[in-house]
Amino acid sequence: MSVNSISSDLLMKMFFAGAKRLEAKKEWINELNVFPVPDGDTGTNMCMTIMSAVSFVSEVEEVNMLSVSKAMSSGSLRGARGNSGVILSQLLRGFTNVTKECTSLDIPTITDACQKAVETAYKAVMKPKEGTILTVARGMAEKALTLAEECDDLETYIDELIKEGEAVLEKTPDMLPVLKQAGVVDSGGQGLIEVLKGAQEAFLGKEIDYSSFEAPSKGAKVVASEEEISEEDIKFGYCTEFIINLESPISSETEAEYKAFLESIGDSIVVVADDDLVKTHVHTNHPGEAIEKALTLGSLSKLKIDNMREEHREKLFKAANKANDVIDDVAKKNTVNKVEFTEPPKEFGFVSVAVGEGISNIFKELGVDYVIEGGQTMNPSTDDILNGIARVNAKTVFVLPNNKNIILAANQAVDICEDKKVIVIPTKTIPQGISSLINYIPDNSAEENAEKMTESLEYIKSGNVTYAVRDTEIDDKVIKEGDYMGITDDGIKAVDKKLETCVLSMIDEMIDDESSIVSIYFGADIKENQAEKIASKIEKKYPDMEVEIQEGGQPVYSYIVSVE
Repeated sequence: MSVNSISSDLLMKMFFAGAKRLEAKKEWINELNVFPVPDGDTGTNMCMTIMSAVSFVSEVEEVNMLSVSKAMSSGSLRGARGNSGVILSQLLRGFTNVTKECTSLDIPTITDACQKAVETAYKAVMKPKEGTILTVARGMAEKALTLAEECDDLETYIDELIKEGEAVLEKTPDMLPVLKQAGVVDSGGQGLIEVLKGAQEAFLGKEIDYSSFEAPSKGAKVVASEEEISEEDIKFGYCTEFIINLESPISSETEAEYKAFLESIGDSIVVVADDDLVKTHVHTNHPGEAIEKALTLGSLSKLKIDNMREEHREKLFKAANKANDVIDDVAKKNTVNKVEFTEPPKEFGFVSVAVGEGISNIFKELGVDYVIEGGQTMNPSTDDILNGIARVNAKTVFVLPNNKNIILAANQAVDICEDKKVIVIPTKTIPQGISSLINYIPDNSAEENAEKMTESLEYIKSGNVTYAVRDTEIDDKVIKEGDYMGITDDGIKAVDKKLETCVLSMIDEMIDDESSIVSIYFGADIKENQAEKIASKIEKKYPDMEVEIQEGGQPVYSYIVSVE
């Protein structure tokens, strides 16, 4: 018998099923990231966003369309991470603005909700780009209008909507050349399709285990289930990383032999060789064997061995605890981590996103009141930003996202925060964040400072150096796994097997006739003398240039560079 309406109970199950499917597919979605960097995180951001909403929905005491819709919207808005997560939360917000007024959902209602979802999401993005999750959502919304006039079967309607979404998704590489060059579809659009496919499975009555999403009783906490903490899928248990300090450059034959040995004892292998070091990453059940082999090539430093099974369990429980904290916040009527201050508030305060002890200290020295740990390697949520704002005793709080993928989440915090004026300076990089603080003038008004700080961003060029985690071709550059990449504001500008060569090539691309200062922030895997060597070569090549180096301590990115 066909089902032609969706009840609140069924909507909740469909939402849970969509979240479960996204969770199962998140690593695959991460791998669709255009740039082959070690922190592609679209799948992770979307998953954490929807899981925040799941936490809210699972605590609904009386299941009806209003309560479920509100929980879906509030939970996703607060848990939104990264551009993809924020857009997903805005789609849910628009969709539920329609559904919350209903007692059940039929084809006309869902069609209206799809239109509102797309309208809301497009409004949230200042410069919407086609070939993204937005395009996929809009394509389905347009299809919904057509189907509403000719279809009276909800099963067919949902199936045709998803087929249209998949068809639009397949066209995204034709809309964004960078996707075509990398040979991938848009990762955010793929994430949206996975959510809808999961929801469709629940609608069709597929048996799905919802136990980990359901609160067993009033006030109960969300905990990780036994199935969730199973480690049976982890084939190699120890994530092993170290640097081999070479006495002489490694030959290509020796490097190939070393890689072959690692492949015989594990997987997820990254071997990056330079003149004086070899950076190694391997998942294995025998870290001692990897270390013994490495010692035949040189001395070791930066040795790190993590038990991935224990880490997996710990992450799950931390995620569950974090979800519980969010739920508690809602119970307190959105007084998120409210801080009572004994002193009267100052006029202006600052919250900045940063990762790495050195970079965090730089921001604090420049007057930042609260540093949120995160950035390229982990985008903080809207809720994280709200909690940071709550800890600053000021009437007006400036927020520095320092990453283009965090700006939308920060803007979302502006809309939610009620007790303070919040101004987001749209800093896309760490150097831009530092520049904006240098241009802050205490005696100016909030509006004058916002204008001056934002203007300063135009005069800073930023670059990052990291390594590739897969083979690809992008920006007309052939990239092999393990190559170093120099990524500037304008894309990938340098690719090389040697770290130093890559950094210097990237800086050459950044310097022009108007440049006067080069600032280098070296990461956790770099020694100070390595950074000094690079600075010396820049000074020799550009004698009129002022070059400064500072310890950043950031992971993943060996160097962050600014040119002004």
